[in-house]
Amino acid sequence: LPLCAALPAASVQAQNQPVIAMILLQFNARKLFSQVGHCLKRPSKLQLTQIEMSRQSSDLAEFREVFAKAKHITILTGAGASAESGVPTFRGAGGFWRKWQAQDLATPEAFSRNPSRVWEFYHYRRELMLSKKPNSAHIAIAECEARLSKQGRKVVVITQNIDELHKRAGSKDIYEIHGSLFKTRCTNCKHVAENYRSPICPALAGKGAPDPNSDDAKIPVEHLPRCEKSGCNGLLRPHVVWFGETLDSDILMEVNNELEICDLCLLVGTSSIVYPAALFAPQVAARGVPVAEFNTVITEATTQFRFYFQGPCGTTLPPALARHENKALLKEKRKRKEQLFKEQKKRKLLPDSILEEITSVPEKSDQAPDSSKEGEVCDSVQQSEEDSGLEEDVEDCVDTSQ
Repeated sequence: LPLCAALPAASVQAQNQPVIAMILLQFNARKLFSQVGHCLKRPSKLQLTQIEMSRQSSDLAEFREVFAKAKHITILTGAGASAESGVPTFRGAGGFWRKWQAQDLATPEAFSRNPSRVWEFYHYRRELMLSKKPNSAHIAIAECEARLSKQGRKVVVITQNIDELHKRAGSKDIYEIHGSLFKTRCTNCKHVAENYRSPICPALAGKGAPDPNSDDAKIPVEHLPRCEKSGCNGLLRPHVVWFGETLDSDILMEVNNELEICDLCLLVGTSSIVYPAALFAPQVAARGVPVAEFNTVITEATTQFRFYFQGPCGTTLPPALARHENKALLKEKRKRKEQLFKEQKKRKLLPDSILEEITSVPEKSDQAPDSSKEGEVCDSVQQSEEDSGLEEDVEDCVDTSQ
């Protein structure tokens, strides 16, 4: 059974024992085969329509309540998370570099036959990514992780992408299960190193144009990127998982541990067709843990998840992960402001009229403050707040009183 879509049948037949053993090491066998059987069964158009109709009613407020209670959140991201940054996938219609798609070049066999062409392809992708920026989905995830970490809560990103946009957005806890464009691995000594040079070697400068009419550079292998470890000088390759290769078993073990302890899972911009990553979210859902899918299209795994939010990830994800504020905390914020204003008054920074207006508001009032007056007060002391260095760290929680 070809459990990984990236593994062609011939490769699986040749390597079936270590591959199967590695996958079974990571996943409970009963869950694994039930999920594989379910995912491989393609639903009909009618079933997909029914899925879409049932998922259109997904309630953001309901998701926000679940999100507010979660202590360990796992976010699984795929190509759709980077699409709004202008990152090409080199798959499907129009997904060509020159006359090849990724699966024609991203293989050990292709690198063995023509390392110059493969390095041109990856050099182009590296240079392209240096010109791209994280989009609002990447930023929302990074900001969520930073905010929740102050509350003792955890956000972990497990990504199939090799573009490092999560890292550039500020995310810290990341598992790059398919590797990175900006890491190399020596084919001789196996040393892995970060590499952000542009170009990665002099011979590749100006090479890698995607035009179908462009000729191969045919760079001699000795001029391609080489290992810099003392006494090695081996040929470097991109540190990415190519078609026909298995994922790092150590990373898979760590990922599986995260999936086993998370209490909320988000599936962001992934087609759920590349294995074993396609099994991750169903594995979590099988434990009864809420899973929320954010995608432009429904997938074959959508029926297994509690939430589905359709649309570009950069549009749907930020409001889902935004900060919560409830009545009690808003009252506390107002009280803290009043205390600050009184302190500023002592330093002769506020006029009497503003102080009287502030102190006339009962501290325990359940009524909403007059927004127009509050605006006048806040405008008057905006600089005072900045000078004081006061930060309003409001914990993510929902208003359970309503």
